[in-house]
Amino acid sequence: QVQLVESGGGLVQAGGSLRLSCAASGFPFTDYAMNWYRQAPGKEREWVAFVGGSGGHTNYAGSVEGRFTISRDNAKNMVYLQMTYLNPEDPAVYYCVGPYDSWGQGTQVTVSS
Repeated sequence: QVQLVESGGGLVQAGGSLRLSCAASGFPFTDYAMNWYRQAPGKEREWVAFVGGSGGHTNYAGSVEGRFTISRDNAKNMVYLQMTYLNPEDPAVYYCVGPYDSWGQGTQVTVSS
């Protein structure tokens, strides 16, 4: 079955950087696009970024474009989200989302001012 395991969250100062990772298994990884979503307390889930199966096509929410970079390593079945210039709007649980509406357990990102 599809399994997605996120890691890399933590506490960072405003203006700092973090890299999230997602280990994927249970499906033909290169056949599927992958996404990152996030959910802050009291807010709805928000789509953050998309990467196509080959890694050549990416897309971002306006709130993170220019600061976040999504990438994938198809040899390792990994998806990454490099986050820079983190600000007080970015704290949330970040989720890796794959095929068949599969979601990981999430990883918490906290930003201190």
